[in-house]
Amino acid sequence: MLDIEIVTVRTRNDLKEFVNLPWSIYHSLDNWVPPLKRDFRRLLDTKKHPFWKFAQRELFIAKKNGQTVGRIAAIIDTNYNQYHKEKMGIWGFFECFNDPDVATTLFASAEDWVRSRGMEFIRGPLNPSTNYEVGLLVEGFEHLPSIMMPWNFPYYRDLVENSGYVKEKDLFTFRIAQTDPIGARIERLSRRILRQGHVSVRNISRKDYAADIRLLASLYTDAWSTNWGFVPMSDGEIREMGRNLIRILEDNLVFFVLYDGKPAGIGMMLPDMNPFLKQANGRIGISSGIKFLFRRRFNAGLRVAMAGVKKQFHRLGLPLVMYHYMNLVFRKNQNVKFVEFGWTLEDNKEINDIVIEVGAKKSSVYRIFRKSLIQEPGIAH
Repeated sequence: MLDIEIVTVRTRNDLKEFVNLPWSIYHSLDNWVPPLKRDFRRLLDTKKHPFWKFAQRELFIAKKNGQTVGRIAAIIDTNYNQYHKEKMGIWGFFECFNDPDVATTLFASAEDWVRSRGMEFIRGPLNPSTNYEVGLLVEGFEHLPSIMMPWNFPYYRDLVENSGYVKEKDLFTFRIAQTDPIGARIERLSRRILRQGHVSVRNISRKDYAADIRLLASLYTDAWSTNWGFVPMSDGEIREMGRNLIRILEDNLVFFVLYDGKPAGIGMMLPDMNPFLKQANGRIGISSGIKFLFRRRFNAGLRVAMAGVKKQFHRLGLPLVMYHYMNLVFRKNQNVKFVEFGWTLEDNKEINDIVIEVGAKKSSVYRIFRKSLIQEPGIAH
């Protein structure tokens, strides 16, 4: 391990090495989707991206024989720790060649950094929180991931576990194809609820877009507030989400469920831009930007990224109405070949059962890992 050098990212060239490393690891691998470098650099920028107003981070790259062979970010999310009254450190943005020594050295660097700042355990991968890309793919490697879902080599799991991490939580995705029928009971019950006259659906408004984004965030916070790993988005992150969403927004894909005219739930389907991102290969120029505008209505898939109901409206069957509405949107566009639901928590039995009853099948599993940073009495680490 003496030939492994850990470099703390300080210079523009260091950051370039951090950003560009995945292209060396994955090359032109079919199922890896290159991120847009411009967006990725913004996400890492502590002066520009609103996440860092309430968080800290350090970026590390590993060099071996003069070549960059791995990277990791150590993160402390103050908002999360205050919300949950925990002392959690985070590792994220991990990429590495299949070299256990390099991986262990990277993880040790992240652990030392968060431990020195008083953290008691470390969790990952969060890139950089549950409001962004999360999880290490452990099942479903055969699928091209949908938008905002990662892909990694199967050996990554061994690198993580060999560095002392254990499973904390699995996240599921489910897929339903255009040719798959929707569950008959879901259809029957949702139509019965709609006939009662209390429930309606309205799409997000471009005219009142800023207000609707704030409403979306409010419903999201209420619906997910007790979920494992949840952290509320800051006002800046909400505005950032709105700016990003409008780039790919189709009006009928983001909708509110109303009960007697009151906002009760939120649903969001994202057009799966990953096939386009594959072709863009990290950059959007004039020609690829034109292709993006042309193809945004002709994506092969949709991802259900959000579907939740405020607590006061639970037990009214509103999730059934959401899935009924999403099915109608899905079936009207024959160019869309599949819908992916997820991610969902492995122990969220109520939602997982509904998704399965809709007709979807589990397609991928993403794992969150955890490691204690405290020496427990009588246990050697």
